[in-house]
Amino acid sequence: MSAFLRSTTGALLALLALSTLPALGETEALRAGDAAPPFTLPGTDGNTHRLSDYAGRWVVLAFFPKAYTGGCTIECKALRDASRELGAFDVAYFMASTDNLEDNRGFAAQNNANFPLLSDASKTVAEAYGVLRDNGLARRWTFYIDPEGIIQRVDRAVDPASAGATLVKNLRSLGAPES
Repeated sequence: MSAFLRSTTGALLALLALSTLPALGETEALRAGDAAPPFTLPGTDGNTHRLSDYAGRWVVLAFFPKAYTGGCTIECKALRDASRELGAFDVAYFMASTDNLEDNRGFAAQNNANFPLLSDASKTVAEAYGVLRDNGLARRWTFYIDPEGIIQRVDRAVDPASAGATLVKNLRSLGAPES
């Protein structure tokens, strides 16, 4: 019996040690306090958006996995529906995916998106932000970048249905100026 207890205890300790390790890919993930990687991406509004274009303003970059999917549709509509509240902030906010621009344009039109969706078809920005999955899709993570280009918050547990309200709440808690 004592050999059984020793082996069981050893197995439990090994599992406990493994559970404290970060998930795969998280060891290199960006965190609050890190400089936001620069980006230059085409938007569904016909403009090319660069992080440097928004120096001096807050930027919210909400990565989403795939246009025309259930959770992404819900998230897009939640941001659209929060536009009045988000408009009270001096913030540029975007959803971004690894979809091509044509797909994102159709998806934005279908959902009446009143903000730009950005296309990272080359996947370089998703990779720089640590959101690129092995299957080529982005994780549903949202980055809050301050006017100096420093990441102030990373939301890795985005609820698509409350994404708009969460952006408003987080911008307030981070002290983003309201007009």
